[in-house]
Amino acid sequence: MNDEWPVPQALGLRRLLERAGASTYKLTVRDLVLASSIGIYEHERQSVQRVRINIELFVADPGSFASQDFAKVLNYETIVAGTKAIIAEGHIELVETLAERIAALCLEDIRAISASVAVEKLDIYAETSGVGVAIVRHRTTGVHNPPL
Repeated sequence: MNDEWPVPQALGLRRLLERAGASTYKLTVRDLVLASSIGIYEHERQSVQRVRINIELFVADPGSFASQDFAKVLNYETIVAGTKAIIAEGHIELVETLAERIAALCLEDIRAISASVAVEKLDIYAETSGVGVAIVRHRTTGVHNPPL
């Protein structure tokens, strides 16, 4: 096997692969629909509206799950409860802000490597099933993804 990686080495890919360590697993929360006080308009401040939240969280793989050791996994219940708590804190003007807060919650656990969060308002336009944003945030420091 050729140990030289001229192009990947130049791009820093080999170093990234070495730092990536073991594999990852993906935690998902799909179609979480919650009533939220969200929006920039006065009528949005007067009543709650439905938002749909989808989360994909890449987590450092602890190895085999054969032992069924609960301590090895990042618990999705924590993510769902935390998301509900963020919404319960009060009015949020932007779906982008809600997505950022959820992503930050997801990355609080050192095992989390990256989080993809989509937030959609469901009742804004009758012609759509929802409008919103999706963001991706990566851990910038920590054990599993140290800075380059």
